[in-house]
Formats: sequence, C-alpha cells, structure tokens
Amino acid sequence: MLSRKRHLRLDTGRLSLRLPRHADFRAWTALREASREFLSPWEPTWAVDHLSRKSFTGRVYWAQRAVTQGTAVPLFIFARDDETLLGAITLDNIRRGPAQSATLGYWIGAPHARNGYMREAIEAVVHYAYRVQDLSRVEAACLPENAASRGVLEKTGFKYEGVAQSYLQINGRWRNHVLYAHLRHDRRGRTEIG
Repeated sequence: MLSRKRHLRLDTGRLSLRLPRHADFRAWTALREASREFLSPWEPTWAVDHLSRKSFTGRVYWAQRAVTQGTAVPLFIFARDDETLLGAITLDNIRRGPAQSATLGYWIGAPHARNGYMREAIEAVVHYAYRVQDLSRVEAACLPENAASRGVLEKTGFKYEGVAQSYLQINGRWRNHVLYAHLRHDRRGRTEIG
C-alpha cells in the first residue's frame, strides 16, 4: 500500500493515489478547466494563474515539501485501469502531540463525479491516516448545501459536529461550513445532522 515518502502511493480496488508529478500538468490542467463550472461553487476563487505551468510547478514542490516535513499528504487520484486523473485528495494541517489530527480536503473532476471514486479515496486516506500517520482524528468541512460532499462524508463514517461561521472564502465570499469528524476509536452513535 505504501512505499517511501517520495514515492508515496495508496492503491484501492479501482484507484491509485500518489503525489503529483511535473508530468501530470497537462492532465491536471485539462481536468480542472473542464470542471471549472462544476467546482467553482465549492472552491476558493481561482488565482489568475491557477492553470499555469508555473502555478502547477509550485504545487508539485509544495507537495514534496509537505510530505517530507510531515505537514500534509497531497495526493492525485487516478483510475488504476487506464491512469486517468480523476481528482485530488489532501490530508492537510497535520497536527502532532496531544491533537494527532488532520484536515481532509478533496475534489473530483466533473466527468468522474457520482461514480464512488471519492468514497473509495476517502476510505483509503483515512485508513492511511490511522495506520501510517498514527492520527486519532480526521476533520472535514463543506458548504451546508453541498449535498454530494456531505453524503460522501457520512457514507465514509464522518459524523456531523456543527457549523463554523465564516469558515472559508468560497467563490469570493466568506461562507459558513458544516464540520465533520472521523475518529480512530469512535464510540459516538449517529449524530443529528443540522
């Protein structure tokens, strides 16, 4: 399931998750551009150079540094059968010591949505967070009206914990987010969804 940090790779039944590489630029740019309308309601406003090679190169170097420093695990999601780029998932803001926690973020390209890929990717990354990173808690947040994101979190064992006011700027506006958490040793029953 896992090789060295620089060659970090998680495999599932249908997916391979690995760090971004410079050679992924064209596939990433094409998928992001094709998914712009699909993603823009849920993401921060893209910078003017969001799809540029320079910006992508910065992402690749940030991913390598983050894994080496132990602060994040940013992975691209590929179909195992044909190596098509499907999206990305990041275990970010890894906190050690008493917290032993991290934040999960993800996106899927429009052509690949609603096929269960993100559910499979989240399950793999949460498993990795507990087994390899020895974390105790994985947190995630999404907009209250993002039914698809809420659904995939709930299907993968995340439980609703509340609302964070003005949590992130999404599409140019400060927006409230619903907060979810997945615990390594979860003894909570089902929580009420707000």
